[in-house]
Amino acid sequence: MNRLYFLFAASILVPAMYAQNDWRSWGRDGGNQRFSPLKQINTSNVSKLAPAWQYSMKKEGQPSRPSQSTPLVVNGVMFLSFPYYRVVALEPETGKVLWEYTAPGDWDSPEHRTHFRGGSMRGLAYWPGDRLTPPQIVFGTEEGHLISVNAKTGRPNPGFGNEGIVNIRTPEVMNGFPNMHLGITSAVTVYKNLVFTGGHNPDLPGSKGPAGDVRAWDLRDGKLVWTFHTVPRPGEVGNETWLNGSWKNVSGVNVWSFLTLDDKRGILYLPLGCPQADFYGMDRPGNNLFSDSIVALDAETGKLKWYFQAVHHDLWDYDMPIPPILFDVVKDGKTIPAVGFMTKNPLLFIFDRVTGKPIYGVEERPVPKGDIPGEYYSPTQPFPVKPPPLGRISFTMDDIAKVTPEHEAACREFFAKYEGGRNHGPYTPPSEKGTLVVPGQLGGASMMGGTFDPTLGYYVINIADTGRISTLQKMDEYLTTVTPEQRSRLVIQTELPSIYMHVGPYVGINGWPCWQPPWSRLVAVNVNTGDIAWQVPFGTAEGAPAGIKTGAPNSQRGGPTTTGGGLIFIGAASDRYFRAYETKSGKELWSVKTDELIQGNPITYMGKDGKQYVAVAAGTTLLTYKLP
Repeated sequence: MNRLYFLFAASILVPAMYAQNDWRSWGRDGGNQRFSPLKQINTSNVSKLAPAWQYSMKKEGQPSRPSQSTPLVVNGVMFLSFPYYRVVALEPETGKVLWEYTAPGDWDSPEHRTHFRGGSMRGLAYWPGDRLTPPQIVFGTEEGHLISVNAKTGRPNPGFGNEGIVNIRTPEVMNGFPNMHLGITSAVTVYKNLVFTGGHNPDLPGSKGPAGDVRAWDLRDGKLVWTFHTVPRPGEVGNETWLNGSWKNVSGVNVWSFLTLDDKRGILYLPLGCPQADFYGMDRPGNNLFSDSIVALDAETGKLKWYFQAVHHDLWDYDMPIPPILFDVVKDGKTIPAVGFMTKNPLLFIFDRVTGKPIYGVEERPVPKGDIPGEYYSPTQPFPVKPPPLGRISFTMDDIAKVTPEHEAACREFFAKYEGGRNHGPYTPPSEKGTLVVPGQLGGASMMGGTFDPTLGYYVINIADTGRISTLQKMDEYLTTVTPEQRSRLVIQTELPSIYMHVGPYVGINGWPCWQPPWSRLVAVNVNTGDIAWQVPFGTAEGAPAGIKTGAPNSQRGGPTTTGGGLIFIGAASDRYFRAYETKSGKELWSVKTDELIQGNPITYMGKDGKQYVAVAAGTTLLTYKLP
């Protein structure tokens, strides 16, 4: 009797132990908090971190491409994906390869040579299986394949689709454009026996193409379960926001980054991108739901629960790539289940994730109108009352950088060509003369998102101040200025004539932006008050005068992770340092320079040897660290 009780207790404790020690999904949990309770590595000893092992993601005979991948660690095995559709299982204490799998793909085709190059493979999903199907690793490729392989062997699951592969490029979503691109570029999401997919539509000057619909597939056989039309059709909520029938065959309005799941309530949150074309919309008048929106669905049925549009009629390519994060807000003595979300524009919205109501208020504020003939301009855009903007969203010449006299003079000369930049505040639209848009379409924030420390109630994210002179050039004029190769790329990637091409430089001189630093910062928001708890310059700019904390320009291409040891781990900075900060204060405690830029997010896990590890993809190498 006692022995049976012991075995039963062990069967419960072992999965619980692994759940505590593992990193089982892209955001560690379905709510994308990216928080690990592990605390062996903490504020008092993180300065002693040392390299543990490395794994090279280069393969002989293939070109190399930097990885943006986040590994998984499940039941004592690490799973890693990287460009050219490769997945490996590794021993997480040593890096020993347990199995390898390469998905089918043709990255030497003209389409991939010009744009996609084998896919970024940003992550994987784990499904524990059921009584008929063993545990699976599930992922997508830029070829439009959804793939399920045995987590123990790496062999495709013969019962899933066609020998482990489902083709998501079905006629229903290709919209009559079978040769245009539709793939999967980020980790998929698993709930019960369902796997949810978004899609990657290339950013093109034309407006028509494959749909950005979100779909659910049965992991047991690969069959389609439901489809949510991200551009609503007649009779569906939001169709009236596409005037003059412009909803037909619109491309974009897709989830190209990461979905978020409240698995307790069965709610799926979609962070949707902008419609095509990214920078003009006279052929899609109206506010254009559900572009640039967070949409909450019943995960089992795909039925709409609520939505909120963060950008009306997007003309800036702001998307909503930042993965929503689920957390609790304690306000007026009540605990509110909440979701934090943002576009590339660094405005953090905090909503009740069940009702879809703002916790700190939202205001529709007037924004500048442009002068492109026939364009539709929304007179207002939504702004959260709290927290304040996490980064720069406008510019005047009073904000000119004064880091050195030479840099200031060069910036003034640059802006003189554009009458001071022609920035008229947040959401200044592109123009034929060229206007400064702040932030530029790279953000602000990026698709790798933030993290949440539940012990402090801090939402933490890295933000860069960027800006671009956004100029719309008529397509017939643009084609006279490009090479035959550049012209052929447009022919390969789009099948319809376009009105404008978006051109214009990013604003900087020799890599330094033209506004006052810091040019990048790490920001912590106390979600229980809506206030900024702290913000610190993030990274360093090469050649900056001593004593000026500039932050490293364009340091938003990776994201942070928090731990129970009171730490934030983050790469992302363009100075190529991997850093640890104290979560409570933002104080930098440790750093190491890496050979390549870190564009992925770190994870941390406990090895079978009793050691806590930190792992991160740096360019073409997976790096791991532990205490001596």
